[in-house]
Amino acid sequence: MNQPIIFIFIAIFILVLLSFYFFSEKARIKRKLKKAEYRIISKFKDNEIAKITGNVTLIEEALIAPLSRRKCVLYYIHVEQKVSSGKHTRWKTIIEEEVSSRFLINDDNHYAFINDINIKSYIVQDKSYSSGIFNDATENLEKYLSEKGYESEGFLGFNKTIRYKEGVLEIGEEIAVFGKGTWKDAEDLDLPKKYRKVLEITSNNDESVYISDDPSTTIKKVKNDNSLGVYRTDRDRYSR
Repeated sequence: MNQPIIFIFIAIFILVLLSFYFFSEKARIKRKLKKAEYRIISKFKDNEIAKITGNVTLIEEALIAPLSRRKCVLYYIHVEQKVSSGKHTRWKTIIEEEVSSRFLINDDNHYAFINDINIKSYIVQDKSYSSGIFNDATENLEKYLSEKGYESEGFLGFNKTIRYKEGVLEIGEEIAVFGKGTWKDAEDLDLPKKYRKVLEITSNNDESVYISDDPSTTIKKVKNDNSLGVYRTDRDRYSR
């Protein structure tokens, strides 16, 4: 293989990596939240569009994440199976699901509530499992596959090569949320009366609500009081 062809392959490989980094759903969500203007929940004005951060607060029975058995308010699961086609193998998604309950975001005893189905989320997948030829699926993994209409074994009882990833929003975990905010009485949102006024977060026209627990998205940026309008990271004033 001559040098020009090698350089072309390298260039294509780099372009694919850059494309994934900049244009994947994960990258777009993280970029949106990292660049968004930050507001403390208590300072949010009606119809403003900005990012808030806060801790997940349970308002109804917790969910149990199917793979890790963790208590949470949301879980995301991605299951892939290795499949072969001639000399080539690839990972094929067989299950991808996100399940959420209702929850509040708490920032210094001020609360926000996501009340929209137009949501784009990136949940850090911090638990991973696998099963394969010499690695039987655990009872828990087998149960989950069965519930979704799949099995860990294939032809002649040989194990399929499968990998499983799970991410959750745990109670008390800090998250970032971007959207349009409107103050409402808790009862109008079908929330317990004790929360009094709650910031309802919704999408705005074609702009979705964005949510993530990635630590890079929860950094708080506050505008400086100067003529340039420069942003600074204020970790001391708004600590976790």
